[in-house]
Amino acid sequence: MAYAETTTVSVEKSRAEIEQLLRKHGASAFAMSWNEDRAVIQCGIRERVVRFGIAMPLRADHKYDRRRQARSQDQISAAVAQTERARWRAMLLVIKAKLEAVDLGIETFEEAFLANTVLPSGETMGQWSHRELGRIYESGGELPSVLALPVGR
Repeated sequence: MAYAETTTVSVEKSRAEIEQLLRKHGASAFAMSWNEDRAVIQCGIRERVVRFGIAMPLRADHKYDRRRQARSQDQISAAVAQTERARWRAMLLVIKAKLEAVDLGIETFEEAFLANTVLPSGETMGQWSHRELGRIYESGGELPSVLALPVGR
């Protein structure tokens, strides 16, 4: 069973919990936006702007249940709503885990939120590095050996 697959917690409650969590950890600004296929949370925290994106479930992806039985329109709507609730709970868990890792000294804030940090171009560090790593691999660039693990930080 997937995480929060059967949650009854509303999307609005999960969003509010995320905002409260970020405020508690020093966020000075918070914004949330959405469209049909994606929701975005962005906040100013620790002199950084961080962004989290959540893919919204699409009706087309919920036409059939796990047994490949066709769903009614009401069943599709219910499945989409359930998936959306589960994704928001998972996003709360991800953010909470990152902040806990920072609080416990497992990672620095920058390490924990690196991929989500927004660059001056408007893209996240994760988006930028994904593209750049793809270029490096495609060009056959020299990469460090997986066996040459550094010791310490």
